[in-house]
Amino acid sequence: MLDINEVLAKYGTGDDGDFHLRVNFVASLDGAVTRDGLSDGLNNEDDLIVFSALRRLSDVVLVGAGTVRAEDYRALRLSAESVRWRQEHGLQPHPVMAVVSGNLDLDPGLRIFANPPHRPLVFTTAEAPAERAAALADVAEVIRCGGEYGGVDVTAMLAELERRGLRRVLSEGGPHLFSALLAADRVDELCLTLSPFLEAGTAGRITAPGPHAGWPMRLGHTFAAGDMIFLRYFRDRSEGAPFDDEASADAGSSSGSGGGAAEDK
Repeated sequence: MLDINEVLAKYGTGDDGDFHLRVNFVASLDGAVTRDGLSDGLNNEDDLIVFSALRRLSDVVLVGAGTVRAEDYRALRLSAESVRWRQEHGLQPHPVMAVVSGNLDLDPGLRIFANPPHRPLVFTTAEAPAERAAALADVAEVIRCGGEYGGVDVTAMLAELERRGLRRVLSEGGPHLFSALLAADRVDELCLTLSPFLEAGTAGRITAPGPHAGWPMRLGHTFAAGDMIFLRYFRDRSEGAPFDDEASADAGSSSGSGGGAAEDK
């Protein structure tokens, strides 16, 4: 089994204070992002250790509403050990939870809103129903960041997180949110666990269907734990990095002046 302290050292982002958006997914060897509709069927104890470490290192965990409902997210409350580690490293005891929902289809009674250490943030559009916003206002802070082409303007959303001092962002999906972040070219890092299964079937990928992005990445590390492979990639923004001009133009033009628009309902 992986050692949590070694994992924390592997995934550290440094203390330079720069805004950094990390995305974390698990997928089967043939690219399926779920088994029987959930990611739980693809992970194991080692993957959960990496999952826990990434949360421990973050200021805010960003997730789409569809993922919240499908995976039945709980309130973001870390273990006592994680709280101690964060305090020793100058972090708030718990990360903030932020949910992206285009139409606020979120039941205020969901477990994610049950006695959290921080009031969750819910990002939505200018057109989201006022009655749903009012219902959620009892359990979360609703923030409207409407995109020009519908959906949540992820550039405005990330700017709001940074304004609040939440600079180390961990996105846990889902695929629609990941695609919107890619369209805006705001993904700095991808952490991908390869699970030793061949799923076939109809499960989706870690991205949703949409415009081709073509952003170059560079390998940060790879290591194994049993039959699981853990990959860490960084967005390659160097001058000589391979770049698909046509693909990036398609991604930008599809998402409006503000970058990507998240359509997670």
